[in-house]
Amino acid sequence: MVNGYSDTARDRAVRRDEAVRAAVERGLLGPDSPIVGLLDVTGIQESAGELRAAFDEVTAPGTPVLHAFAVKATPLVPVLRLLHEEGIGAEVASPGELALARAAGVSPDRTVLDSPAKTPAELREALALGIAVNADNPQELDRIDALVLPHSPKGMGGAPMAASRSPLGIRVNPQVGGGSIGATSTATATSKFGVALRDAGAREWVVRAYAERPWLSRLHAHTGSQGIPLALMTQGVAETYALAEEINRYIGRPQIDTIDIGGGLPVNFASEATAPTYTEYARALKEAVPGLFDGRYGLVTEFGRSLLAKHGTIVARVEYAKSAGGRPVAVTHAGVQVATRTVYVPGSWPLRIAAYDGKGRPKSGPDVVQDVAGPACFAGDLLAEGRALPLLEQGDYAAALDTGAYYFAHHYAYNSLARPGIYGFAPDQAGGVRFATVRDPQTLASIVAESGGAHAGALTTLHAPGSR
Repeated sequence: MVNGYSDTARDRAVRRDEAVRAAVERGLLGPDSPIVGLLDVTGIQESAGELRAAFDEVTAPGTPVLHAFAVKATPLVPVLRLLHEEGIGAEVASPGELALARAAGVSPDRTVLDSPAKTPAELREALALGIAVNADNPQELDRIDALVLPHSPKGMGGAPMAASRSPLGIRVNPQVGGGSIGATSTATATSKFGVALRDAGAREWVVRAYAERPWLSRLHAHTGSQGIPLALMTQGVAETYALAEEINRYIGRPQIDTIDIGGGLPVNFASEATAPTYTEYARALKEAVPGLFDGRYGLVTEFGRSLLAKHGTIVARVEYAKSAGGRPVAVTHAGVQVATRTVYVPGSWPLRIAAYDGKGRPKSGPDVVQDVAGPACFAGDLLAEGRALPLLEQGDYAAALDTGAYYFAHHYAYNSLARPGIYGFAPDQAGGVRFATVRDPQTLASIVAESGGAHAGALTTLHAPGSR
């Protein structure tokens, strides 16, 4: 422990500083490449290992456990491949995310499909591949009935199943309440996700649905992510476990054999520390729901932000340093296009900012209250407002920390700003830094193509007769 941080946190900060310096030295950052995303490969591997170890500690030997990364958190094929090699599967919520997982080599038996709006074609593909599916609502379950039991429209009567190997279940909403960020609270009374268990007749419907479908073998719930305290997450899992026990008692056999507890471990964006940890969460679950870990149920988790956030950094060049109203303003190339949530809802999604000099070295000097602005053409495009940092000057670099999830991989094309290049980094044997391209910087030709460049004259062909 150094300066209140664990060795892991201190080592992560050191690796990041070395990577920023090396990126400048090698031209990944500079006047002609003013913004990049950096991913710490070592840190990602450590997080994956910590997740596996935390649940191994509390789970009975031999219990099947699938940790499925929530692809929406960082939808980048090389990231999914790295996690796959670290023993982590994929939780997908769209055809695009499924395509990314397949491109990364994630096998169907290590993939889970969750989405509140699956089309018949999506369901058909998942069942054909053998991907696990959690039905969001009764209408979706009707669709699955028709696909799994084509000769029994209602899916009843013990008709033989089709050849699908997909484990199937229902997503429920335990309605245990929300956290400090409403948009990321998924177990509120009116959440759009899952079957709302406390609504009139809903719990009874879920029990009957399993009793009438012996091929339903999983139960899924997800309480939320950022802003959700551990106690509320644990309560959501406990409610789901209790329902699984109730269903199995009602049926008279252990039909539900796997519980998917979702993900959602929040991230500490206020400091370098990782808090809470996977170990703290797993132990809290073990204390509150011991039966979940005694070997009678397989487990699925769907963590996303907590695996990647601490291991990503957006670094942007200070194009201009100016002042307004007596306050310094550093105008950079990182703003709403890469940090959409922070710019629009800064109170819920504040980011730490680190200052580096023109050579990529951590900047020293007295703290000065200043704004760190982005390049977009609206006044609110600020990475940080009134932040105390060493004074950023023209040619310096501002780094937005903890941005490995839901930031530079989720581009918002305001002002047609280009997507930045993304590079993974790791130490080399000589004590330096190795880089690998994760995603190339977007070209202007690509922006034109995505904006209908091939159809430039399309609308001019639709003039009404005689209008010209």
